[in-house]
Amino acid sequence: MTLSVLALVLVIILLGWSTPLPQGQTPWRDQAVSLVGIIGAPILGGLIASRRPGNPYGWLWLGFGLGLALQLLADSYVAYALVVESGLLPAPHTISRLLELGGPLALAFAPFLLLLFPTGYLPSRRWRPLAWIAGVSGVVLFALALLFDSPDQVGGAITAVAVAVATAVFAAIVISALSLVVRYRRAGGVERQQLKWFALAAVLVASYLVGQLLSEIVGELLNLDWLRSAALWNLLDRATTTALYVAVGVAVLRYRLYDIDLLINRTLVYGSLTVSLTVAYVGSVVGLQSVFRALTGQESTLAVVASTLAIAALFGPLRRWVQGFVDRRFYRRKYDARKTLETFSATLKDETDLEALNDELVGVVKETMQPAHVGFWLRPPIVVGKVGGEGRKQ
Repeated sequence: MTLSVLALVLVIILLGWSTPLPQGQTPWRDQAVSLVGIIGAPILGGLIASRRPGNPYGWLWLGFGLGLALQLLADSYVAYALVVESGLLPAPHTISRLLELGGPLALAFAPFLLLLFPTGYLPSRRWRPLAWIAGVSGVVLFALALLFDSPDQVGGAITAVAVAVATAVFAAIVISALSLVVRYRRAGGVERQQLKWFALAAVLVASYLVGQLLSEIVGELLNLDWLRSAALWNLLDRATTTALYVAVGVAVLRYRLYDIDLLINRTLVYGSLTVSLTVAYVGSVVGLQSVFRALTGQESTLAVVASTLAIAALFGPLRRWVQGFVDRRFYRRKYDARKTLETFSATLKDETDLEALNDELVGVVKETMQPAHVGFWLRPPIVVGKVGGEGRKQ
């Protein structure tokens, strides 16, 4: 159903693409970008619901996606009915208002997408009051949007109720996000790996928000209009949204679940590397431009060229340093195990004493694998023939 709604939205966008929309209405291009971001929700929900029918989490994503799709259809329908083919489509304002109920519907599902991840159940019974508050608040919010055109503008008690309910819903979303931290601390094995996937997606979303803020500052300082381009950041927004859908799908469906550790490692390394190089580049350009202005009275492109070459030369050594720091700080056990194995490999080349090698090997296994018991077994010699009546051993 949701995909059918989105298909209808796509048809309306294509039919009205050549007609510019007046200010105050969402441009066709932005509607198309929103469609790309929304389509992942019903696909994700359908996959989870079909492969894990007993897990309500997939149905939550289907409901959430349906709400977003209906809200987008409201924008497309009213724009087409009033601007492109005025008078052709019936009751544009009434139908658009009904379709806009998808917004409160999606908002009502939002807390449960966090609270029930990844198992489809609450972390514990203590979270039941929050679930009830989120559910009741969502129902009341939907009812207010259905009964009143703009509940926050009616005045009196209705406005107070609308503000209180909206506050309760957003508070439930924040607390539900914190429930993931509590769930992670108590989880182990598969569930912890699932939560790592969600954490990685959350880091990407946060990085996008921080990057968008920094792009405004850096673009203003260096006069880089492309860095502040709305099209660029819309594309990155869709990319982070897609990454969220993929992360949730991998976590719940458990496909290549244990690849997350490598992804987190690479994200930490290259994320830190990107931030460090960006700061160094901006600082270098600003500093050199200040020097050129003091010496010659004007800026020079040489500052940009010199800074670019310096960053290119710095990339390799800085990447190795960041990789080593991340391994030591966040993957200490694996880092120590690798160093121990490297030391043992070097010792193995020169060791000839079997007993010493036995002790060394047992020590390495204990240090790297930390098993409950360690045993070392040597195969007895094999008799391969007889010479002079006695077996020859090998």
